[in-house]
Amino acid sequence: MTTTYAALLRGINVGAARKLPMAELRALMAEELGHLRVRTHLQSGQAVFAADRGDEDSLAAELARAIERRFGFAVDVLVRDHAYLESVVAACPFPAAGLEARQLHATYLSEPVAPERFADVDPAAHLPEEFRLGDRVLYLYLPDGIGRSKLAQALSRGRAAAHLTATTRNWNTVVKLAELTRD
Repeated sequence: MTTTYAALLRGINVGAARKLPMAELRALMAEELGHLRVRTHLQSGQAVFAADRGDEDSLAAELARAIERRFGFAVDVLVRDHAYLESVVAACPFPAAGLEARQLHATYLSEPVAPERFADVDPAAHLPEEFRLGDRVLYLYLPDGIGRSKLAQALSRGRAAAHLTATTRNWNTVVKLAELTRD
């Protein structure tokens, strides 16, 4: 039985370094790794694929190794299945329908984390920006977007980010990945 997944690649195609053409990523995933129905979404590091073996962690590790071999640089990769992606959309603690996509983000985390991990981040100091912790996801409400967000910067440093792979997507991409993995 095959399962449909999304691969989330962190920090590619941003600026001049770490270029990873999506056509080459699709070919790598289909031809070298043997995944089925491989598609990419945008240029910023999302691929949807089906696999009949492995789990999220082993598929992510396999893809990360293959990217490093083929392209010569390391990339953090998270893989999430359709059910998980749907649960992220359904559990959003903010009124997604009433917000612009640039105002709402999901940061996918490599593992579940305890709320204590964010004890150094004072929520009141960042208002009106807010965050909520879900299961392996951090929901961010950033009224002015992520570009100059002080909260997003605080969450990406120190104890909050230590020994954790994290990659953030805007709400349009979060919803689109849940849709693309549906089949």
